[in-house]
Amino acid sequence: MTPNRLAQQMAFIIEADKLKNIFRQSYISDESRRENDAEHSWHLSLMAITLYEHANDPDLDLLKILRMVIIHDIVEIDAGDTYIYDEVHKRDQVAREQRAADRLFGLLPDDQVQAFRSVWDEFEAGTTPEARFAKAIDRLHPMLLNYLAGGKTWSKHGVVASQVRAINQKIGDGSNTLWEYAQGLIEKAIDEGMLATK
Repeated sequence: MTPNRLAQQMAFIIEADKLKNIFRQSYISDESRRENDAEHSWHLSLMAITLYEHANDPDLDLLKILRMVIIHDIVEIDAGDTYIYDEVHKRDQVAREQRAADRLFGLLPDDQVQAFRSVWDEFEAGTTPEARFAKAIDRLHPMLLNYLAGGKTWSKHGVVASQVRAINQKIGDGSNTLWEYAQGLIEKAIDEGMLATK
């Protein structure tokens, strides 16, 4: 191993620490503060190893899913977190995140640039069974936190049940079981007055 290779890897690791300072719209379950991206990535990793048996495809590569959920939001160090219901900021989200991926993964040695970027691109495309499942839990996680936090983010942004259903129906692409669970959360949120129907 060359000293330069290790220096490049450490530069990436050090830069990735900034993910702890990127705060999402979701509140943690006790409603005390907003969740950061690093916490989100950790929680998705835990969800992946706990829930992957519920994926629509029984032959998933769990290690690939873990790679996806650990690195999928690294780009938000540069691009920021784009709230899923924010149609204005979603317009240039792809361009912002592509530039961020170029810079951040570009810190790594060439072989790792390719490996990390390939996994990130696969997640973004969402066409493989692993990517569909990773995206499913990536959608379920903020919905679950929102429910546990009393619908705080939905209320703050005026999000209604039809929006939550429309945005999150893609959970079913990765797991019909988790989509059924998510629909149950939506119904409970409506019944408990934390999610408006209109």
